[in-house]
Amino acid sequence: MSQSLLPLLSFGAANTWTSPELLCAARLPMRATAYPFPDAETARTLDREKSPWFQLLNGQWNFKMVDRPELLKEADVAVETDREDWDNVAVPGNWTLQGYGAPHYTNVQMPFNDEPPTVPKENPTGVYVREVRIPRDWKGRRIVIHFGGAESVLFLYVNGKAVGFGKDCRLPSEFDITDFVKIGRSNTIAAVVVKWSDATFLEDQDQWWMGGLHREVYLYSTAPVYIADVFAKGKLDEEYEDGLLDLTVRAGFPGSPEVGWKVAVQLFDPKGKTVLKKATEKEIPADRSGVIDRLLARFSLPVRKPLQWSAEIPNLYTVVATLISPAGEKVEVTSTRVGFRSVEVRDRQLLVNGKCVLIHGVNRHDHHDTLGKALDRETMRLDALMMKQFNVNAVRCSHYPNDPYWLDLCDELGLYVIDEADLEAHGYYHQLGHESRWATAFLDRAVRMVERDKNHASVILWSLGNETALGPNQEGMAGWVRGRDETRPLHYEPGIWIQGLWEEQHPWTHIYAMGDRATDIVCPMYPSLDNLLKWATDPTHPDQRRPLIMCEYSHAMGNSNGGLADYYKLFETIPGLQGGFIWEWIDHGIRQKTADGTDYWVYGGDFGDTPNDANFVCDGMVWPDRNPHPGLFEFKKLAQPVGVKLIDSRGLAIEVTNKNDFRSLGWLECEWELLVDGVVSGTGKFRLPDITPHSSAKVPWKAPAKKLVGEKASLLVRFYSRVDTDWCGKGHLVAWDSLALPGSLLTQPKAAPALVPSFEITKRTGDRFEVRTGDLDLILDPAEGGLSLIRVHGEDVLTAAPQLNVWRAPTDNDGIKLWTGQDGKPLGRYKAQGLDKVVTRLVSSTFRQSKDTGAVWTYRFESTGREKWDDFSWSYRVSLPGEGVVRISAQIETGKEISDLPRVGLLFRVAPGFEDLSWLGLGPLENYPDRQASSWEAVHQSTVTNEYVPYVMPQEHGLKCDTRWIALNNGENELRVTSAAPIAFSASHLHAQDLTEAKHTIDLVPRDEVWLSIDAAHRGLGTASCGPDTTEPYRIKAKRFALDLQWTVS
Repeated sequence: MSQSLLPLLSFGAANTWTSPELLCAARLPMRATAYPFPDAETARTLDREKSPWFQLLNGQWNFKMVDRPELLKEADVAVETDREDWDNVAVPGNWTLQGYGAPHYTNVQMPFNDEPPTVPKENPTGVYVREVRIPRDWKGRRIVIHFGGAESVLFLYVNGKAVGFGKDCRLPSEFDITDFVKIGRSNTIAAVVVKWSDATFLEDQDQWWMGGLHREVYLYSTAPVYIADVFAKGKLDEEYEDGLLDLTVRAGFPGSPEVGWKVAVQLFDPKGKTVLKKATEKEIPADRSGVIDRLLARFSLPVRKPLQWSAEIPNLYTVVATLISPAGEKVEVTSTRVGFRSVEVRDRQLLVNGKCVLIHGVNRHDHHDTLGKALDRETMRLDALMMKQFNVNAVRCSHYPNDPYWLDLCDELGLYVIDEADLEAHGYYHQLGHESRWATAFLDRAVRMVERDKNHASVILWSLGNETALGPNQEGMAGWVRGRDETRPLHYEPGIWIQGLWEEQHPWTHIYAMGDRATDIVCPMYPSLDNLLKWATDPTHPDQRRPLIMCEYSHAMGNSNGGLADYYKLFETIPGLQGGFIWEWIDHGIRQKTADGTDYWVYGGDFGDTPNDANFVCDGMVWPDRNPHPGLFEFKKLAQPVGVKLIDSRGLAIEVTNKNDFRSLGWLECEWELLVDGVVSGTGKFRLPDITPHSSAKVPWKAPAKKLVGEKASLLVRFYSRVDTDWCGKGHLVAWDSLALPGSLLTQPKAAPALVPSFEITKRTGDRFEVRTGDLDLILDPAEGGLSLIRVHGEDVLTAAPQLNVWRAPTDNDGIKLWTGQDGKPLGRYKAQGLDKVVTRLVSSTFRQSKDTGAVWTYRFESTGREKWDDFSWSYRVSLPGEGVVRISAQIETGKEISDLPRVGLLFRVAPGFEDLSWLGLGPLENYPDRQASSWEAVHQSTVTNEYVPYVMPQEHGLKCDTRWIALNNGENELRVTSAAPIAFSASHLHAQDLTEAKHTIDLVPRDEVWLSIDAAHRGLGTASCGPDTTEPYRIKAKRFALDLQWTVS
């Protein structure tokens, strides 16, 4: 051992932290998460804080950092060292967010150039020290310390002596420290954490690189003979009716096993009642004659018609195991929960309890905007509650095992889980899975995940990791997992295709036909709709066993999730397509403050971290503070458990369908609103029957006796929880639908009196006109672009002439504006066409007046951003059809070389003060041509300020589609714009150029004026930041566009 290194930091001539063959020393075997209790009553609570043999060590620890492990000294971990000048840091915590170094974000690329297993010489190394007093009543007992997670390798010293080390930063390391501590006295616990190690190459997971003890630390104590582990399987028979508790209890002995020790087991149902007539006892085999069963007590306990676990009805039983000495003394009790359920794959279906469950899933990283990876329990619970409230039923732990408390929440509240091994060697995609020196590390990560999480009912699939190709190392993992746990299928995306080729490059004979040894699920990332159909509808496809469940799709970066409804159409109509997991749950922005105290979020590169992948880390459905993006409401609508449709041609009944697999709809109540031309004209409640899963019921509706006066009518139906549940309160909105009512219920309103032109030209100077119509004063001046001013009672309303509007501040799906190499994305094409710098020149200006048409001003323009004046030819005509009425009729034509535009319309500048906003169209949240399932037509109310959507990277936002009129009000006057055809619009205090140039929300300074964008066409959002671009139906293909707008001010 090198004299310059602390014990444990080297092995012979090798550094421990750069030797992938060295995974740990003296670390205890992984076990299911459980705690020792003194009696069965306490154990049944599963509350570790009630155990006298549990001590939480979270809180403030002394802390010191050195630049690299070689600089550590024995005094750093010694008992007698004076640490008065050391800082204190929080545990759990990331030192990079507590004043030591900084976070670093990369996606695929590694944060350094060293080749595995070598890491940078400058390698931040933290020393955590805490004085711990061991209770006197723990004397004579076994004492274990638990570290929930350390990035990236942990070395433990107790009272100055080396104890052991462990790698794999997302799973616990436990050490028996009985022989190192002094009972009833202060003990020095020193944890050394090295940031970069060979393990780092297996943890390249599209997230912030941090550092430190990021999960909880605690002590627990057992008797010398103890329950080492419990494996509880709640099985169902082939008819999915009766159950079997298949239970294995492993005992631990300080030396040679003794004969005569027993385990007694009792099972409690979800209400706490005993299931077994009496506790069942088994002796722990201690002799060597049965090597397989040695130290294992096995139980096979029939349970008649157990209450089954599912995400919809998460029934949980509690197993209590009591260790009994040869003298009959109850030495120790432990407990675990178990759910009776089955998981199978057959006939292109993933079956839970025999039902083909549609996966409404999300991917979830550990992230908090101030705590980093050190999530507290309140935040985890918030995530789980929000997921349930937004109709999420499944979560993929991407890309590592989460804290055990997260799985407890999924068990309790009901979420299906893919538990994923802490394994992603993305920067060395093909390499490490084929190298034998890494084989043990690969296998270890699967073994430890399965052993820790095996009792969680919510875990329905084991995943071998992410984006690390498929080699013998992964196949070794798969073989071990299948041999250890036959109750859960496997998941591994890289198994289904030849690595390194995107779908478009793939020499498919049959799409997604590979990898059945490594994965029981066909689980592609970001497939196109066409490829999903290709897989699902090919009758010659050789794989008719596995279902397709996308492990990642609908990349949620910024203003995104376009086309989600089209995926759901396939899920609900095409057998074999069983849903997927949206990427991802949360934006990984980190909260910072400006000098004046303004909060904002930062991303890769903002800490000076190079290389980096910029804002690609902000790709979630909720903001870093866990407020939901508009896209999450779209997901909630599509994933809702209730379907509604009109089934009576007279609008007198609706059909309600229960989309659930297990839960009836008796917990819901249903209310309706009758909308006529967007205004509520009646309300009521439906008498909703208790509809069973996958059943429908006809629910009558009493239509108004008199015909409704209006152009359009709809019935807005909402379903609420009528009771409090574990995850929502009474009155929580679960589902909704807007149903267009038939025209037979309507009578058209009386036609408005015909308009008669009424105006006065108060001044004319050449082609410049000043005009009055009613209370409005206008200025029309070709030198200013035409209609440059509308004023009412002397106050400005419209303050600039209409501008051609073919640019939108790029969404992340248009192109990631801080990245190079985006030429092939829509943003690259937009810029190549000069759309971001369009200039306009006047071609002609004409004025005509007649008795029939009144006065008409026509302005013709050419526009370009690249000196090709035939790119855009456009014009608009101003007429005054009635007193106080201004009509703007526009024609826009694109040149032959212009294609696939982000928008086509006009931009208007409205005077400051017009803050209150209302419209008749889709709302209330922003919506786009390919993201509007969650919206409904009504008269919606908002303000211009509230239309701002604060995406971490500023970009296009706030659009409202299928709009018939818009109104802006300043408290005295209302500007109303009515369109002859449905339009899309947005109203903002920010110009598109403001959003284009900004890199953070703090770069934006709202303007006083209002920018009103009115579009004849607007491109969909798609998901091209990582996935398919906007599909053809939502792209702008036409060459000619028209707007016909009537403006009034009252």
